[in-house]
Amino acid sequence: MASPLPYKPKPGEIPTSPGVYRFRDAQGRVLYVGKAKNLRARLSNYFAPLHTLHERTRRMVTTAASVEWTVVPTDVDALQLEYTWIQEYSPPFNVRYKDDKSYPYMAVTLADEAPRVIVTRNRRIKGAKYFGPYPKVWAVHDTIDLMIKVFPIRTCSDSSYKKAMASGRPCFPGQIGRCGGPCSMRVTIEEHRAIVDDFVAFMSGSDQRFTRELTARMHEAAAVFDYESAAMYRDKLQSIEAVLSKSALVLSEDTDADLFGIAEDELSAAVQHFIVRGGRVRGVRASTIDKELDISGAELVDQVLQRAYGDATDIPRQVLVPQLPEDAAEIEQWLAAHRGSRVTVQVAQRGAKAELMRTATVNAQQALLLHKTRRTSDYTARTKALTDLQEALGLDEAPLRIEGFDVSHLGGTNVVASMVVFEDGLARKDQYRSFGITETTDDTDSLYQVLTRRLARLDDEESPVAVAEEETEGSARRRPRFAYRPQLLVVDGGKPQVEAAARALHDAGHDEIALCGIAKRLEEVWLPGEDFPVILPRTSEALYLLQRLRDEAHRFAITHQRRRRKRDITTVLSEVPGLGQARITALLRHFGSVAKLRAATPEQLEELPGIGPALAAAVHAHLADPRAPGTD
Repeated sequence: MASPLPYKPKPGEIPTSPGVYRFRDAQGRVLYVGKAKNLRARLSNYFAPLHTLHERTRRMVTTAASVEWTVVPTDVDALQLEYTWIQEYSPPFNVRYKDDKSYPYMAVTLADEAPRVIVTRNRRIKGAKYFGPYPKVWAVHDTIDLMIKVFPIRTCSDSSYKKAMASGRPCFPGQIGRCGGPCSMRVTIEEHRAIVDDFVAFMSGSDQRFTRELTARMHEAAAVFDYESAAMYRDKLQSIEAVLSKSALVLSEDTDADLFGIAEDELSAAVQHFIVRGGRVRGVRASTIDKELDISGAELVDQVLQRAYGDATDIPRQVLVPQLPEDAAEIEQWLAAHRGSRVTVQVAQRGAKAELMRTATVNAQQALLLHKTRRTSDYTARTKALTDLQEALGLDEAPLRIEGFDVSHLGGTNVVASMVVFEDGLARKDQYRSFGITETTDDTDSLYQVLTRRLARLDDEESPVAVAEEETEGSARRRPRFAYRPQLLVVDGGKPQVEAAARALHDAGHDEIALCGIAKRLEEVWLPGEDFPVILPRTSEALYLLQRLRDEAHRFAITHQRRRRKRDITTVLSEVPGLGQARITALLRHFGSVAKLRAATPEQLEELPGIGPALAAAVHAHLADPRAPGTD
């Protein structure tokens, strides 16, 4: 039987040496670049039976028309060559980086005769020492304004400097006290170079030495009644403190490290790069990543480090990552060669570094959510998403109203479902609905029940749509009817869930409504009656819209389930004689969750004001009743 990939190398052709490989299409364009410690072992993964490959990997190998490889002496050489080729070819199936913005830096032009400090976005100034990046330009200017009061170095332009040195007259910034270079005629080139060295040392993290020296000089001047000099040293100390207050001390003073917080989903990732020098966060860089192939978290870290340090000149002694890449030892060698001394790549396990990693990760999670939300909220992106969705699903018109459904349960009990509504690509939270499911066999049966109840309302013009099912009997409030019926229903799940939803549509007599499901593991889109899923491109706005809809339905279902469980435990506690609403609220607030409240001993319950031994024993016994609701 002929291979479905005619360019597949023959057995034994691929060497077992380390190297770098490239997949090309029929036009010769490089589609993907990768490295391997063993080329034969790595490439054999791509030529496995097609049905065993991840959908996006399958798309890459079937798009390619050839594969080639280059053998290199060591794994470190493979790392360097992979980075070089990715930069040169920008392969579409490798991860793609999108910096949130072009960040401003503070740069000191050390290669100049009289170095000056400038604000720049250019990272390629020869011989320059960079500090940052800073979130805003004004933040760099504020820092420079404070620092030149302590370390008066040159700030004027090169033309002003040359003119002043040739004429013997101070440059204009020097005349008004804004430039302390040799062009101000106050210091020599050698004296100015010493001040520049101190400036660089301070910005690189040597905070305490200068603080101690200025404090000692201030006290010495005051002791001999030289109050003018003492006041000058005091003002410099205040400037230093103002700079230091802008970056809190988070690690020990001798810590120089880069820390990477990463959040990802199937198609995208967000990276928060915290630059720590002298124990302080000196800069933060954010970027988002589009992923085409299914890569592991360790592989993503590998790519992030290559991107961060490929052309870097400021490499710290320590690099902290959420998980170690497989070739961590080779990356350490590669970084050490760039830095000129040892570099360690580690995972922060505990203490202040782990806490800072959690902070970076939270920031990355928020950045990823913002990235996806912006794409969904943008009018042009929304229009394209609806059009792409229409084409991908074969609809007669763009689905202006989409309803998404998800089922949530706790170990098969306390089953609830959610319905979220998107109109014109935007969430309509006022039309969200939640459902309680009393009896069910599995998720597919739950979906069938929920959709049957939802679809029963479509033709009922007299009744309001979807009374909140979780409300107690006699307290249900009427909600307004929906403006119009949906053009598309989306369920969270794959083929089984879609088939269950299709049965509900057919039984309700509403086959005219389109249906699809989105499976989270591979982000596949399933249609009823189809044996294979629809694979939307990674950059598809339609896929982002479906992801947002699915995630919102899941969030709303979880929120509803937690609210019900909290209400249930409140009901159980209210049955304890002598335990009023105020004490119930105090118990839940003190222990934070139902699980912790259940695990509490009577002695721990007694610690709360107003709860004596008898009441604590009653609460403990009541919660121990197996008929009480489940834990969080």
